[in-house]
Amino acid sequence: MDGRDLVRSVKAVGSAGVSQRLRTVRAAWRRRRADAAGLPSRGAERARVPGQVQEVEPRLGGGIVRFGRSELRIVVAVNGAVFWGWDGAGPEPSYALGGRCPEADPRAVLEPDKDGGWRVVAERATVVVSRHGAVEVRTPGGVTLRRDLPPRWWEPVGGGEARWMQRSEVAADARFFGLGGRAAGPRLRDGTYRLWNTDPGGAFGPGDDPLYITMPVQLVVADAAAHLVFHDTSWDGSVTLREGEEGAGSGHDRAGTSELRMDGGPLRCWVMVGTPARVLHAWTSLTGAPALPPAWALGHHHAKWGFDTEQEVRRIVSGYQERGLPLDAVHLDIDHYDAHQVFTVDHERFPKLPQLAEDLRRDGIRLVSIVDPAVKAAPGNAVYASGADEDAFVRDASGRVVQGVVWPGEAVFPDFTHPRVRRWWGSLYAERLSQGFSGFWHDMNEPTSFNAFGETTLPRSARHFLDGRAGDHREAHNVYALCMARAGYEGVRELEPEKRPFVFSRSGWAGMQRYGGTWSGDVTTGWPGLRASLSLVMGLGLCGVPYSGPDVGGFDGSPSPELYLRWFQLASYLPLFRTHSSLRAGRREPWEFGADVLEHARMALAERRRLLPYFMTLAHVARRTGAPYVRPLWWSAPEDRALRDCEDAFLLGEGLLVAPVLDPGARRRAVQLPRGQWYDTATGQVYEGPAQVLVDAPLSRIPVLARAGAVIPVRGDDGGLQLEVWAPARGRTGGGLVVPDAGDGWEEPEIERCVARWQGRRVVVEREGEDGASKPLHPVRVRGLEGA
Repeated sequence: MDGRDLVRSVKAVGSAGVSQRLRTVRAAWRRRRADAAGLPSRGAERARVPGQVQEVEPRLGGGIVRFGRSELRIVVAVNGAVFWGWDGAGPEPSYALGGRCPEADPRAVLEPDKDGGWRVVAERATVVVSRHGAVEVRTPGGVTLRRDLPPRWWEPVGGGEARWMQRSEVAADARFFGLGGRAAGPRLRDGTYRLWNTDPGGAFGPGDDPLYITMPVQLVVADAAAHLVFHDTSWDGSVTLREGEEGAGSGHDRAGTSELRMDGGPLRCWVMVGTPARVLHAWTSLTGAPALPPAWALGHHHAKWGFDTEQEVRRIVSGYQERGLPLDAVHLDIDHYDAHQVFTVDHERFPKLPQLAEDLRRDGIRLVSIVDPAVKAAPGNAVYASGADEDAFVRDASGRVVQGVVWPGEAVFPDFTHPRVRRWWGSLYAERLSQGFSGFWHDMNEPTSFNAFGETTLPRSARHFLDGRAGDHREAHNVYALCMARAGYEGVRELEPEKRPFVFSRSGWAGMQRYGGTWSGDVTTGWPGLRASLSLVMGLGLCGVPYSGPDVGGFDGSPSPELYLRWFQLASYLPLFRTHSSLRAGRREPWEFGADVLEHARMALAERRRLLPYFMTLAHVARRTGAPYVRPLWWSAPEDRALRDCEDAFLLGEGLLVAPVLDPGARRRAVQLPRGQWYDTATGQVYEGPAQVLVDAPLSRIPVLARAGAVIPVRGDDGGLQLEVWAPARGRTGGGLVVPDAGDGWEEPEIERCVARWQGRRVVVEREGEDGASKPLHPVRVRGLEGA
C-alpha cells in the first residue's frame, strides 16, 4: 500500500476510522519488518529421496528400515493405529495426541517381503515398504487402500527446516473427506486445500478456502474399507486431491491421488483402517475423548453482535418468554466489554451484569461470554499489566513484544504454547465466572491481527515456547487456538471443579475436541451458505470434532423468511443450535419474520427440546467412541456408492435420518435411503431402502425419518425421559442406547442398551444387562405399528 492508497482508504472510512486504519497499516509494516529480520533466507536447497534399503532393525510393534539417505520408523499401536515417521521422526512431542503415545502392539512384527522390501503385519492392516521407500497400506485381506510414493525433501544447504512432498494413491472408487472445516465439502472434490487456519475477513461461502479450522486429516472411503490418515505437522502446507476413475471395458482404472506439500515440520503420519466407526474410535483413542457439554449447551442459543446494553438482552429474552419459545443460552459479544478489552465489563451499559446472569439462570438461561486472545497494550489495563509481569506475551526474534491490531486497538498476544502462560490465562476466567457467565466462546484466535496487506496474523518470525522446544509462528500458528482452548478449559475446570466446562472455539486443530467444540464461523447469508453450514458440521465430525453448528440465518445479511426458517429447521437437528449475526445484519429472532415463520420455528424448538435426551445420549456416545452426532448416510454402509455421493442429508445418531431443505421454493425433496425400513416421522409412511424416495417437505417442517426398530430417548409430556420405539420390520429386531444424564457434573452414567422385537402381535422392549434382559427403566411408546 503506497501513500495514495492510504489517502483513498482514509477518505473511504471517514475521520472516525482514520486512527484505526493507521494502526492497522503500522501493524502490517511491523509484521513485514519482523519477518524480514527474523526469518532466515532459504538460499540454495538440496533435494533428497530415501534411496534404497540398506538394513532393518526390528523393534516392538514394528521396526526401523534404513535407506541410503534416510530411515523410516514404523510402529503399530495397540489400538490398531499405524505410525510411521521419516528421518528419525517419532510420534512425540505432538499437540494432537491426547496423552502419551499408545503402547506398541507386540504381535506386529517386521518381516521380509518380496523384491527386497519389508512389511509389518497387524490385526487391522498390513504395511508394506518397498526397497525404494514406497509405503502401502493394505487390508488384512491384501487389498491396497493407500500407496505413498517415496517422499521428497528440499533442505536449505545452510541449514533450516526442510520442505517436503508426499504423493499418495488411493483406490479408483475412493472418495475424500475431512481436512478440517471445509465449506466445499463434505466430499472433497478435485482441488488444492491449504492447511493454514485463516480468518477470511468477512462472511464466507462454499468457494472460500481456507477457513478457521484446517487439519491434515483425511478420511478416505472406498469399497474395500475406510482409512484415516493424519500427517502430524502444524506447519503451513497444502493438499491437492484428484478423485480416481474406474475404467470401462478394457480401460484401466485411474487411481485417486493426494499430494501433500509442507513448508516444514516432521514427515510423520498415523493411519487407521476399518469401518468408519472403528476408524473414528481409533482416532479418538489417539487424540482424546471429546469434552462432554453440559446439558444446557444442547439446547437453543441466541447470540448477536449488537447486544450493547443490559436492557437489550432483557428485551430479547422477554420476547422468547412472552411467545413461549424455549431458550437455553444468551451469548454476549464484544459489546459488553469496556473498550473491547477482554475480561472487562462496560459498567455503564451493563451496570448489574451478575444480577442479569442470576435472573436469567432462574429462568433456565445461561450467559456465555466471548473471549478473544488479543490483550489491549495500554497502561491501566489490568490484564496487560499482569501478563507483562508473567512475561506472557509473544515476542519477536529481537526480543520485543509483538504487537498487532484487533478490536481494542494496539494489542499483544499471549503465548499459549507455554504451560505457565496457559495457567495464567486460565486463572483469568475467575473474573468471567464472578460476573455470572456459564460458558465461553473463543473468537479471533487463529490468531487474527488486522493488517492492511499481507497475512492477517502474527509475524511468521514471532517466537513461541512450544512447550519447551522453542520455535516460531510458522509452527505455532495452527495450534495457537488449540492451546488457548486448553488454557480456558483447564482453567475453568480448576475454578469450578464440580461442573463440566463449556468452551467452544472458532479456530483449532487436531485434538481440539478434548476441550470443547466449534461453530462454523461467519458463514454468508444465502442458500449457498446454508449448504456450506451442513458441509462444515459433517466434515468436522469426520475429523473427530462432534460438537459444532452454524450461524442460523448466516452472519452478514438479511435472510428471507423462507431461508431463515429452513436454516432454523436444519440447525435444530445439529449439536450446536445457535442464532447469530453481525452488527450490520438483520435481526435473527423468529418473530421478526412473520407469524407463519414464528409458528414453524416454535415447532422446531419444541422438537429440539423433546429430543434433548437423544442429543445427550449422542454426546456420551461421542465421548466414549468418537462417533459424531451428525453422520454421513454412508456411515454404516461405506460400500454403498450412492450414499457416498449424497451430501444433502445426514444421520443423527443411528436412529434418525434428517433431510434438510437446501433450495428455495422446495416443498418436496428426494431422499437417498440406506438399507432397511424407514418411517416418515410426520406421516408414519414406511419406505424400504436402499432406494431414492420423494417425500413431502412443507414449510412447517423438514423431512425426518426414523429407522425401523430404533429406540430413541425423548422428553415425555410430563418432562421425564421416555423411550420412543419405532416398530421393527417383521422378523427383525431393533434397538438403541439410552444415557439418563445425571446433570452437568462429572458423574459417568451407565449406558443402557434397549432391544425392540416382535412378540406375537405386539412389540416389546427389553433392557439388556449383565444379568440378562429386564424391563426398561423408562416408559415406552411404540410408533409405526400401522406401517409395520
